[in-house]
Amino acid sequence: MLFELYDTEINPGFASCLLGVLIGLAFGVAAQLSRFCLRRSVVEFTVGQFPAFGVWLMAFSVALLGTQALVLDGQMSFVGHRFHASALPILTVLVGGALFGTGMVLTRGCISRLTVLSATGNLRAAICIVVFAIVAHAALKGVLAPLRLGLGAVTLDVGEFANLGNLPGGTVLWVAIVLVLLAAVIYRSGARPVHLLLGAAIGTLVPLGWFGTGVFLQDAFDPIPKASISFTAPWADTLFWSVASSSIAAGFGTGLVGGTLLGSFLTAASRGELALQSFEAPKQTMRYLLGAAMMGLGGVLAGGCTVGAGLAGTASLSLSAVLVLATMIGSAWFASHMIDGRPARLRHSEPGR
Repeated sequence: MLFELYDTEINPGFASCLLGVLIGLAFGVAAQLSRFCLRRSVVEFTVGQFPAFGVWLMAFSVALLGTQALVLDGQMSFVGHRFHASALPILTVLVGGALFGTGMVLTRGCISRLTVLSATGNLRAAICIVVFAIVAHAALKGVLAPLRLGLGAVTLDVGEFANLGNLPGGTVLWVAIVLVLLAAVIYRSGARPVHLLLGAAIGTLVPLGWFGTGVFLQDAFDPIPKASISFTAPWADTLFWSVASSSIAAGFGTGLVGGTLLGSFLTAASRGELALQSFEAPKQTMRYLLGAAMMGLGGVLAGGCTVGAGLAGTASLSLSAVLVLATMIGSAWFASHMIDGRPARLRHSEPGR
């Protein structure tokens, strides 16, 4: 759209990187202020606390509404997108979701939360991100790729129901039902209004990303991948770009990571929340590194993290993404119960962990 309306020398790849930076900045600010994290939501929910879950559901509600408004208006379509493939890779969905959900309990934060924390001086989070990115890249293009391809070969043909908008009743009915149910939970969550507003802001970034990369910056002569906020492939791409920038250009994902780091750093600095933190014992180090590796492999197998698949993918009404999200939540709940126990869950749900 941009390149049809205006004669500009900016190429789509560079423009998408700039868009990623802007969306990342907004995400970093909102996520740092609200402590946005699905792992935190699940852990608090299991002990009868709902505020973090309410914020996450607010983000999802706005993401769902905005994304489907674009689809119904004819602005964009997910036909042909990997989230809507009729051949559902059931093993990668279930195994990947379970690995990621368990891993984020071990690291006490999903990868989006670790990204935000690393910018505030949390060295545990920063080291986990390095391990996460290496393992994710290995699963995409390295030694773990055969495992990914082998599991991905097992599929179920779900036909048109790969898009849940094709269920009887249609998109409008199901979106309306979901939004009403979510509104009831959000109302009862006890979340602070300012945090709900921040959650809504994060949710707005999802359709903004889809529209920006899928419509506004699309060029018939130089197409770019349709994407929204996510942290699995973007961190793998950022790792590759950081060691081979002379042969590969930064794109939307790399810009998103950089923007998120900058936004969360500036927010933490302005609020006096910068503080160096590191591992306290070898046992803790092993726990975090194992969790990071599990998230790296799980995120690639599942097709995204709690934000990429769980928020952006589910907002597109992808059956695959819904199953991934459900598996992540279920495995996180089980891992939290088995690994930490009830008293520890209360402590680990505190901000900054």
